[in-house]
Amino acid sequence: MSAASRSGSAPHTATLALTALTPLAWGSTYAVTTEFLPPDRPMFTAVMRALPAGLALLVIGRVLPRGVWIWRAAVLGVLNIGAFFPLLFLAAYRLPGGVAAVLGAVGPLFALGFAALLLAERPTTRKVLAGVLGLVGVGLVVLRAEARLDMVGVLAGLAGAASMSAGTVLTKRWGRPEGVGALALTGWQLTAGGLLLVPVALLIEGAPPALSGENLLGYAYLGIVGTAVGYWIWFRGISRLPATSVAFLALLSPVSAAVIGWAALGQSLSPIQLLGMILALGGTLLGQAPAGPSRRAAAPPQPVRPAAQTASPSR
Repeated sequence: MSAASRSGSAPHTATLALTALTPLAWGSTYAVTTEFLPPDRPMFTAVMRALPAGLALLVIGRVLPRGVWIWRAAVLGVLNIGAFFPLLFLAAYRLPGGVAAVLGAVGPLFALGFAALLLAERPTTRKVLAGVLGLVGVGLVVLRAEARLDMVGVLAGLAGAASMSAGTVLTKRWGRPEGVGALALTGWQLTAGGLLLVPVALLIEGAPPALSGENLLGYAYLGIVGTAVGYWIWFRGISRLPATSVAFLALLSPVSAAVIGWAALGQSLSPIQLLGMILALGGTLLGQAPAGPSRRAAAPPQPVRPAAQTASPSR
């Protein structure tokens, strides 16, 4: 590898490693929810994760969406937050035994399809194999013998995975307005998604519950670490990496959840689960492999005309 290639790959690897911290942090959501938060309030928890974090980032960023970005921020907020959170919780409640996590692991395959449609990226055999490998690995990590299927839960899990994948690819396609950073874009999406969740939470669960100090601590962790910082890093990674590469990093979340459950909650890890972790990590790494050279890159260089004969480029 040449010195130029090494210098170019170093920032890519650093960005990839930083972005991977987000799904690793998301893996702690289950432990925090069960140990710190009030039970049976998934929609209220979704609001508490998204809206305070979004409003805080709006204050920090000091910029609001304008023009076409008003509806774009709303669409991304719905896909990445407002629709994804309720579908995720609905699948988790209707599908015990880790089935919801397996359905979520279909996300990278959805991302490959959306990238083909919206970014003109052809899915390679290697990427598809990586998606299948990651899906099998997550299944071995989280599935239990007593797992049962519920059609509503299955559809919610698949819809949630598709929603997040579409949001990831659209975030890559639309980019950001000139002069607007990832922090502001994150605030727009979290606020839009959080506002959508407020009436849903009130309709389904009623008035907010009384909160203890332990509850507030749990919500603070989810809002700051898992949402404000986590999504900022996630959207920053999308702006600098291929959308499908970022999507494959989501496979780390159930692996992280299993490790945290073992280390912090005293849950056991079987040899099958360890094998699943290895497969999920292998799928994640295989999903990062760069594509081969394109036909355009392989085409012979065009002759350069003298400067006096070259027309000025149009803008």
